[in-house]
Amino acid sequence: MHTKAVQVLWGCFFLWDLYVSSAQTVYPGIKARVTQRALDYGVLAGMEMIEHMVKEKNIPDLEGSESLEFLKVDYVDYNFSNIKINAFSFPNTSLAFVPGVGIKALTNHGTANISTDWEIKSPLFEDAGGADLFLSGVYFTGIVVLARNDFGHPILKLQRCYAQVSHAHVSFSGELSVLYNSFAEPMEKPILKNLNEMLCPIIMSEVEALNANLSMLEVLTKIDNYTLLDYSLISSPEITENYMELNLKGVFYPLDNLTDPPFLPVPFVLPERHDSMLYVGISEFFFKSASFAYFTSGAFNVTLSLKEISSHLVQNSQGLGNVLSRIAEIYILSQPFMVRVMATEPPVISLQPGNFTLDIPASMVLLAQTENSTAEAIVSMDFVASTSVGLVILGQRLVCSLSLNRFRLSLPESNRSNIEVLRFENILSSLLHFGILPLANGVPFDFHRPEV
Repeated sequence: MHTKAVQVLWGCFFLWDLYVSSAQTVYPGIKARVTQRALDYGVLAGMEMIEHMVKEKNIPDLEGSESLEFLKVDYVDYNFSNIKINAFSFPNTSLAFVPGVGIKALTNHGTANISTDWEIKSPLFEDAGGADLFLSGVYFTGIVVLARNDFGHPILKLQRCYAQVSHAHVSFSGELSVLYNSFAEPMEKPILKNLNEMLCPIIMSEVEALNANLSMLEVLTKIDNYTLLDYSLISSPEITENYMELNLKGVFYPLDNLTDPPFLPVPFVLPERHDSMLYVGISEFFFKSASFAYFTSGAFNVTLSLKEISSHLVQNSQGLGNVLSRIAEIYILSQPFMVRVMATEPPVISLQPGNFTLDIPASMVLLAQTENSTAEAIVSMDFVASTSVGLVILGQRLVCSLSLNRFRLSLPESNRSNIEVLRFENILSSLLHFGILPLANGVPFDFHRPEV
């Protein structure tokens, strides 16, 4: 009996641990996949950047002491300063994913041309001048491990660094260059030794400098006057044999409130494809959080004057005339009017292949401006507008285009009993189709009558 009780108790603890683990799991709103093709392109495109960086790099001085037995000199102290890399070549360079670890970098058969100032001192003489150093057989390998810090920034760590230069040839310049070049070969060995000892520390210091820059990246950025977007890493990158996958938070917040929305992201996966360099997946949670953030910030509360609407419709006088004449027919008003639209709930977003639909539950108030500049409500009504949102990537911009699918109107009790709901639907549907949506798109629109 005691044994069964212990087993039941352990079973309860196990189930509770599973529940807590699942409750704490955070799923991304955005996924980005980097493939091997991106790494291959990075090798080609990155060389120009590396060349510029290397040429601007301040390389520490090389100094040491060496005995020259063939000249019966006990020691020669040497110092190479102002070292500049003028040219280099890494013809065999590759990047490859190491599953569960990081990215392996490998280069061999590299060469480099270096210019430097030199100074030598010995018991017999001392001198200074310039020299050229040619390095060949440059080899480097290391694994770059990618992780995240507590703030969601990416961080890099270099593991298993090994760097070696196989050959060095020194050529002195100056009046006594013939003499110095005669004993340059004995100095090449200590130069190689010191250089090989310096290479990995130099590379690791560059990685640390890169981490300092990565820590300054904005992972919470202001989109506009209403919202912020958090695209910080929620976990360390996932590395497979063929790609690296980044899980980004991908959530919108109101500008003055960083409270998470009252719903959670659900897991989603990217298709198993590797033909392109980069794949980006955006979940429904991303759009829902945007809808909630904009709704909370009041971005969906808009007041448009007749002047603002007509300025856009001036080139479509026929459509404008139809809208205005029908409104005038109903109200027989000479005063200018305004339309105030207020979302009553966050718009409902449903993802579809190639686009997504946006259902906007809202209320609308028609206001007339009286002679004393006050706004008098003519009528208020509730409606649901269903729009399709198409997404197109132009260059580095994500462009959205809105189109009206349907419009449904419901009127409360009104003192204007002759107002017909269907008539209002047609009028306001035309107003949305020809006025508000083109203003939102900011592009010319085609004439298609929406479904009502």
